[in-house]
Amino acid sequence: MLKTNTYDYNLPQNLIALRPVKPASSAKLLVYNRITDTIIHTTFENILDFIPQNTSILFNDTKVIKARIFGIKDTKGKVELLLNRPLGGNTFSCYIKGKVHINTTITFETIKCKVVKLEEDGSRVVKFYQNGIELDFLELVEVLNKIGHIPLPPYINREDEKSDTKDYQTLWASNYGAVAAPTASLHFTPQLLKKLQEQYETSYLTLHVGAGTFKPVDCDDILDHPMHSEYFDISRKTQNIINSDKKILAVGTTVTRTIEYSYKTKQNKGEANIFINPINQPKRVDYLLTNFHFPKSTLIMLVASFIGVKRTLEIYDEAIQKEYRFYSYGDAMLIL
Repeated sequence: MLKTNTYDYNLPQNLIALRPVKPASSAKLLVYNRITDTIIHTTFENILDFIPQNTSILFNDTKVIKARIFGIKDTKGKVELLLNRPLGGNTFSCYIKGKVHINTTITFETIKCKVVKLEEDGSRVVKFYQNGIELDFLELVEVLNKIGHIPLPPYINREDEKSDTKDYQTLWASNYGAVAAPTASLHFTPQLLKKLQEQYETSYLTLHVGAGTFKPVDCDDILDHPMHSEYFDISRKTQNIINSDKKILAVGTTVTRTIEYSYKTKQNKGEANIFINPINQPKRVDYLLTNFHFPKSTLIMLVASFIGVKRTLEIYDEAIQKEYRFYSYGDAMLIL
């Protein structure tokens, strides 16, 4: 379970979901019960039939930024920039396609940025300016909402469309900061969410999903993987649930990581960098709702922390045979 190759599987290209199904709740849902070791195939609109009563359900309320922008360097070369996260002092971590140096200036329609540092991991630290004045995070987000593009994951091999602005955002998204959506949440319709909230206690936390979520594990031993960190903030209501003895359903891997990091460190705000895997299993989350993840990724390793590597791959193989749709816009799995 420590070898990265253990988490590999073959996925037919046609099962990578390029767009969500409509309505969102018509997506397929695979329900795996660990106690009975049984699988049920259904659709997401029936999820309330399976969630145990007296379960608290926790969501991530992060909001995706239009973090992808295209510009021209002062040397006239074209570049693509993906904003990753704010660093403080009006500096930002980003990834830039195109060669840049310290002090390189890039123009993006109504704003400019200046490269101030080159990081060893390939990211760049920049400052943004409009009319010669530094932009803070909220000012930058306002500009990006006008000139930026939704940062679809790299395996969705197409340009973003107008529909993605809504489709790649949860119904309850409220705090700007993510460059990737908490995709297990994308299956909810307003009607289904209302029914859920009538039957279960629900609450929210914030984890700003960074580009590191797509970073492949490229070392032989999974424990050698340098886990990325992401900013999180947990409300008092949610913290009280975590500190209670209530059963918890985490809607997504991002919620799982946040809960487990907080439970381990007793912190309710800061930077979470916990790597959940079969060696570091969850201690507080009881049930998991998630999508189907990339081979050899930290996300499939998180799933395996709940049900083991062997069972994870068996379930993934059955999902492939049943032609489930994979990845961000794909179908869902409920682990009970």
